Amino acid sequence: MKKILLPGVLLLPFLTLFSQSITRDTLEIEEVVVTGTRVEVARQHVPLSVSLVSHVDLEQSTESALLPLLSEQIPGLFVTERGITGFGVADGAAGQINIRGLGGNPTTQVLILIDGHPQFMGMFGHHLPDAYVTSDAERVEVIRGPASFLYGSNAFGGVINIITKKQKEEGLEANVRLKYGSFNTQKYMGSVGYRKKKFNLFASFNHDRTDGHRDSADFQIYNGYVKAGYRISPSMNLFADFSLAQYETADPGMSGGPAGYRIDILRGKTSLSFENNTEKLEGAVKLYYNFGDHDITDGWHSVDEVKGLMIYQGLKLFQGNTVTLGFDHMDYGGKGSPIVTVLRDENGQVIMPPSFQLSEVNDTWIRMYNTSVYASVQQMFWEQLKLNGGLRYEMNDTYGSEWIPYAGISWSPVTATSLKASVSKGYRPPSIRELYLFPPANDVLEPERMVNYELGWSQRWLGGRMRTELTGFRSDGSNLIVMVPPAPPPPPQYKNSGEFTNTGIEFAWNFSPADPWNLHANYTFIHMKTPLPATPEHNLFLSGRYRLAKWSFLLKLQNIFNLYNETAEGVQVLARNYHLLGARIGYQVAPFMDLFLMGNNLLDQEYQINSGYPMPGISAIGGVNLKLSAFRP
Repeated sequence: MKKILLPGVLLLPFLTLFSQSITRDTLEIEEVVVTGTRVEVARQHVPLSVSLVSHVDLEQSTESALLPLLSEQIPGLFVTERGITGFGVADGAAGQINIRGLGGNPTTQVLILIDGHPQFMGMFGHHLPDAYVTSDAERVEVIRGPASFLYGSNAFGGVINIITKKQKEEGLEANVRLKYGSFNTQKYMGSVGYRKKKFNLFASFNHDRTDGHRDSADFQIYNGYVKAGYRISPSMNLFADFSLAQYETADPGMSGGPAGYRIDILRGKTSLSFENNTEKLEGAVKLYYNFGDHDITDGWHSVDEVKGLMIYQGLKLFQGNTVTLGFDHMDYGGKGSPIVTVLRDENGQVIMPPSFQLSEVNDTWIRMYNTSVYASVQQMFWEQLKLNGGLRYEMNDTYGSEWIPYAGISWSPVTATSLKASVSKGYRPPSIRELYLFPPANDVLEPERMVNYELGWSQRWLGGRMRTELTGFRSDGSNLIVMVPPAPPPPPQYKNSGEFTNTGIEFAWNFSPADPWNLHANYTFIHMKTPLPATPEHNLFLSGRYRLAKWSFLLKLQNIFNLYNETAEGVQVLARNYHLLGARIGYQVAPFMDLFLMGNNLLDQEYQINSGYPMPGISAIGGVNLKLSAFRP
């Protein structure tokens, strides 16, 4: 009889089913997420690729800025940097987020949320990366791939949801962190949490500053955040929050060239949320408002705002079923002075206005509106198979309406195994900046569209001490908005680039062989038919933690191969490869105090992430953490 041999990778799920069947009743802690569905659901039942950065990961990081930590921990995600701290804005800025080759330049294709509320500049359509700090985050959930059916147009390439802290324990707690390091880098953080019966409060303050590793690369920022909650009943909660960030930064300019402009930014947000959660119902009504005031020394001054209303309700109609209905409305825009007119020649090409003459719409608000309704259905069969489907109807005052569908399936044949498949659509109309604000604006741009296909397999091994996740994806899209390099005349211009295809694999591995040890690795490979900026072809991250009595040790290594980014000649490989080795040593002096020292780029690699902006060599930062509590009942 002729034997049929299957590839080993195809045999693994079947071997897993056999090996795990005898331990199916083993109690394991389920990770619960909200970002992939807007209602709480076990992560293994969400067909989308959702990554989680836990409270422990955030606490053990010495980073004050949140995005660099995500760049290490999340497969498929990459964040550009230009120095030891501080991302900046305008020319020479970093902090561009890229998920699976998509992000926009600057980031308009990845949506950042704070507790589910959209965060971006009303005129420019992108986030301000320096405004997000680790001290305010309880955990971070990341959707790797389009989530437009749940969160609208800016979720074209993915979603980052920062879920903020709230005081859980009765009484008063306080935390203080002080850090000092290379290039006169100083970081100060203080937070306080208070809870008494139905009321809870969390507040924090951060201040970072550095001279920078280059001339004119100084940076300083002040961040303040406060969040208050009140439990109206066991199933109803009210939350309100407010944050404000003020920072000054400079563009050091490209290596060998003159320094760029200085920038002064004030950015704030506030929200009010009413949330309900019963056995049959789970949902929320949320009001949010974001605002900003931005000054650049070239004479540009702008103010902008984003305000919106979100209403959604999950209904558990019968066993294993959840229907979610939602309504979103967003009003965003701003005004700037000077605003440069978009002028066209007789052939319709954008031309540079003589001497940047001022527009007739100076100090006039430019606005856009999005209104959406959506519905999703989740149905569990036999406690193993879950079907998901959703449809969103998006209405934009400039581009009309768009249907955005989604479908997925997850199957857990045994407790330790989860297999997933999904198809989802990404959709994004152009931002106000891309349409109207100074060259390279183009007011005839078409919306970006994409269909994403993915397959995933996640597995728990060795009684849950080891976890693996493997995902394959393919993204087919059209009308991607890119900046076409100048061919004088005319100047550079945003244009729809036609079709694109990104394919790749993502792998994550976590292993805790014993209590003192924790090992982590993630790897991403992306193949792009047309290379897109801020995308490494291969990205491998490795880390290991170990605790011995009062000592703690961390070793991490990030390996980047074939990083594509913008250059004077267009998008091309900026760095063939570089390897960033970091180490952290901590010592617990007392139950309430620990000391730490962190070293970065210990291999002293010479590399650039933004073209013309060399990154620092070996650097170090050390400090102290203080954790205090009082008034315990």
